[in-house]
Amino acid sequence: MPLTDTTIRTAKPGAKPTKLFDERGLFLLVTPAGGKWWRFKYRFEGKEKLLSLGTYPDVSLKDARERRDDARKQLVDGIDPSHSRKAQKAMRQVQAANSFELTAREWYEKHSPNWVEAHGSRIIRRLERDIFPDLGARPIADITAPELLLVIRKIEARGALETAHRALGNCGQVFRYAVATGRAIRDPSGDLRGALPPVKGEHFAAVTDPDQAAQILRAIAEYKGSAVVSCALRLAPLVFVRPGELRGAEWAEIDLVAAEWRIPGARMKLGLDHIVPLSAQAVAVLQEIHGLTGGGRYVFPSARTAARPMSDNAVLAALRRMGIAKDEMSGHGFRAMARTILDEVLGVRPDLIEHQLAHAVRDANGRAYNRTAHLPARREMMQEWANYLDKIRNL
Repeated sequence: MPLTDTTIRTAKPGAKPTKLFDERGLFLLVTPAGGKWWRFKYRFEGKEKLLSLGTYPDVSLKDARERRDDARKQLVDGIDPSHSRKAQKAMRQVQAANSFELTAREWYEKHSPNWVEAHGSRIIRRLERDIFPDLGARPIADITAPELLLVIRKIEARGALETAHRALGNCGQVFRYAVATGRAIRDPSGDLRGALPPVKGEHFAAVTDPDQAAQILRAIAEYKGSAVVSCALRLAPLVFVRPGELRGAEWAEIDLVAAEWRIPGARMKLGLDHIVPLSAQAVAVLQEIHGLTGGGRYVFPSARTAARPMSDNAVLAALRRMGIAKDEMSGHGFRAMARTILDEVLGVRPDLIEHQLAHAVRDANGRAYNRTAHLPARREMMQEWANYLDKIRNL
């Protein structure tokens, strides 16, 4: 007689395992501990076998019968349900090992040692935040172009078009790595060319007029916030390095006696060591902050812990508190200010400016200059620049 839900629910455990039979090979095994296990008994190639179908009540009587019927259909087709299940489990394990996330992390581990640390960190954070939640667990070979586009469109929808383009490019790199390592047949990101609108060129906000620059410098001089942020603000226009290079400055990189700041390539955008000659004014700022932070690693440590540098937003937030608008000046803006005024007002040779901005400057044979190129001339330029800033601020 077939089983009923009432029979199953009220079945009590005995001293030994008890079998409650349904029909067509399905039965419920009730263990002495009270467990209720669905089993399907069948014969394949003359041998009697058992297939586990789950436990009650997680698997209901109806579900157990459906699973039994699926197994019986496999038998009709000459397939052993037990072998089929093992094969499916093995396939799932292979697919999990070849998931997008595991492949992406392997790709990242292979290539990140060759990247600037900040660049690598941005890539892995982008993947973790925007790609892995939707595609991370998917077998990389099964991901289609439309499926990838849906994920990329989520990034676009929040107004981060440039991030969407970068994320798509990173996914393409991961797919091509998967193809090279035999985990995928092709890169679906290539089918999405033109699917996203182009990113319009956008420059960092900057003040390049001397009168406006003087107003910015006066506001910085009157800043009433923390000493660490104040010194960072005062040093920024004097050295005009990138914001990440400034906030990550370490005392081990700075020689106050030689008046030089040597930034290792690992912290530079192009991955090359860079020398910043320090004007007398820059040295004075660093001597001032040395009394506060000279015993630690970072010149400008975080307000929360000396184990980390100040946050990306520290200088920007200070500019905003001083009433300097977002579209007026940014942390990067000090670079544009220096480039423009050094060229157009002070008449400094453009190649010296480009060297000091750590841009890729090449000689007549196409070779990149080394970090010491034109160092004496750059040292004179940096002092002339600091003197000029003092002059316009005090007008």
